Amino acid sequence: MATTADIRTGLIIKLDNSLYSVVEFGQNKTARAAAKVWAKLKGVDNSRSIEHTWNSGDTIFPVRIEKKAFQFLYKDDTGYNFMDNETFEQIAMSEQTIDAPQFLKEGQEVMVQINTETEQYMAVELPDKIVMLVTYSEPGVKGDTATRTLKPATVETGATVMVPLFVEEGELIRVNAKTGEYIERVKA
Repeated sequence: MATTADIRTGLIIKLDNSLYSVVEFGQNKTARAAAKVWAKLKGVDNSRSIEHTWNSGDTIFPVRIEKKAFQFLYKDDTGYNFMDNETFEQIAMSEQTIDAPQFLKEGQEVMVQINTETEQYMAVELPDKIVMLVTYSEPGVKGDTATRTLKPATVETGATVMVPLFVEEGELIRVNAKTGEYIERVKA
């Protein structure tokens, strides 16, 4: 059994027969009352986001999660289809279970979270940084580089990313998959 001392960001816990991922946590301590541990939780098997408070030392129920490498194949009516890199088994996942579906490219390797108790596929994580090809971008105005001015650019998956004025069509850029922000240009 685990206690509130074991809470950390990314931990998946069972609460009220649902699974939640810890997004943020902290501790409140006053002079007279016992310490309290609070956490912002994001639903793994539902779309709820909640805050929960425990007394310090209370029992929590963590769920053991394994991450396995899968390859994105294609999207169709059943959802997003992935293939296990070891067994070649194919699975379909809904859009809600993928952390950044707008950046998925065919053939891209992702990590799929699997609940080891039920062998259920829970979520799909993309790599933190993804290299994308800019397919459309307005030309920047020459001399307008004094400020950090951004312009929209469409990448190969159809997603729009705000990029600096010097980024042009046909260039490779590195994007943060979690936030959707431009990081840098990539030399081909």
